Amino acid sequence: MLPGALAVLLTLFSLTESKQKDFYTFKVVNSRGKLVSLEKYRGSVSLVVNVASECGFTEEHYKDLQQIQRDYGPYHFNVLAFPCNQFGQQEPGSDKDIDSFVRRVYGVSFPLFSKIAVVGTGANNVYKYLVESSEMEPDWNFWKYLIDVDGKVVDAWGPKVSVREIRPKIAEMMRQIILKKKEEL
Repeated sequence: MLPGALAVLLTLFSLTESKQKDFYTFKVVNSRGKLVSLEKYRGSVSLVVNVASECGFTEEHYKDLQQIQRDYGPYHFNVLAFPCNQFGQQEPGSDKDIDSFVRRVYGVSFPLFSKIAVVGTGANNVYKYLVESSEMEPDWNFWKYLIDVDGKVVDAWGPKVSVREIRPKIAEMMRQIILKKKEEL
């Protein structure tokens, strides 16, 4: 009896392992309070960023994030922004305030989610996954994680690396999606 039970447990464990989580398996709350499944972004490349409205990096990053969203958004790409107030208390507003500010000042059209913790014991599960997968933990605002079409973390960069610097890597990933779609036709 014991060997049979052990076999069942091992089978269940291997099934669980084969269905590992990826970025797109998580659900998060958007800036308007609605629960959103990240599954809707599967098949797209995503740039996940912890953002702040009152940081020295705010203007450059928001302008560049909006530009890359404008350029690549129609081709299976998304900037996914997660406000965070953990670094220098530079994101003090409510979700509504943050949403209004970035849309008014920077014309942001990419998804903005509810303010979260990205490090420490209270870190959101999405960020726990990003940190564990990349082995890179944010230590300031505007950390960027590049996610492939299957929800795997490809790379991560701190705030001193501009969106313009990583744009060629994103462009190459977008090119691969377009080529694959052409082959499927």
